[in-house]
Amino acid sequence: MEQQNTTRFSNRVDDYVTYRPGYPGEIVGFLEKQYGLSSGNLLADVGSGTGISSELFLKNGYRVIGVEPNKEMREKSQDLLGSEPRFTAVDGTAEHTGLATGSIDALIAGQAFHWFDRDKTRQEFTRILKPGGLVALIWNERLTTSAFEQEYDQLIIRHGKDYVQVDHRNIDLDKIEAFFSPAAVTLTVFPNHQDFDFNGLEGRLLSSSYMPAKNEPGYMAMSADLKALFDRYQQNGRIRINYDTKVFAGRWV
Repeated sequence: MEQQNTTRFSNRVDDYVTYRPGYPGEIVGFLEKQYGLSSGNLLADVGSGTGISSELFLKNGYRVIGVEPNKEMREKSQDLLGSEPRFTAVDGTAEHTGLATGSIDALIAGQAFHWFDRDKTRQEFTRILKPGGLVALIWNERLTTSAFEQEYDQLIIRHGKDYVQVDHRNIDLDKIEAFFSPAAVTLTVFPNHQDFDFNGLEGRLLSSSYMPAKNEPGYMAMSADLKALFDRYQQNGRIRINYDTKVFAGRWV
């Protein structure tokens, strides 16, 4: 990952922990049933951030090494998950994890793969995975089906600094199939959502690296537009954001 990408969340750790969506628990059972994953396996969570995706597997008895280059996010994951003896956080990138060759049974990446250098990452995954190891790339993809969701997306485009350039939806199925090739990859989708009051909705927006933070130019205009949008669509003081949680998974060759 480029240096800018490894530091861009440093001032958003608290919002990230509080307001980012988790992942449906059904993902673990799916990977166990379809790919034979078991709690005896050692997982590496690459780009583990504050530990959202690591926690999903820790809850199900897995040992997880969180690989995260951002100091602030890595330290937050240690604060949140450090009492769990099956969790270890290490300083590393997708391209240079620092993990031992052939040591990992499965690799996961939650909301992170779009930051990776795909060619270098493929070489590193091949090095650290055991033969036939599992790779699962996971994203919460925000939907734009309701009128609120469509206007919210336009607000992000209008106020975001580089949203269009860094949006994970720029990584399409063709790119992911090329990354897994010659192995096969499957896409499975799980429903997910978050319900927010206005403060929660603003916190969710501020957790994104491409939006102006509270101490940055553009924040006041963004917040005012968000409040007007919330007031227009809220019901009983709440608003819902819907997601498709996409899981691209396959055995590595």
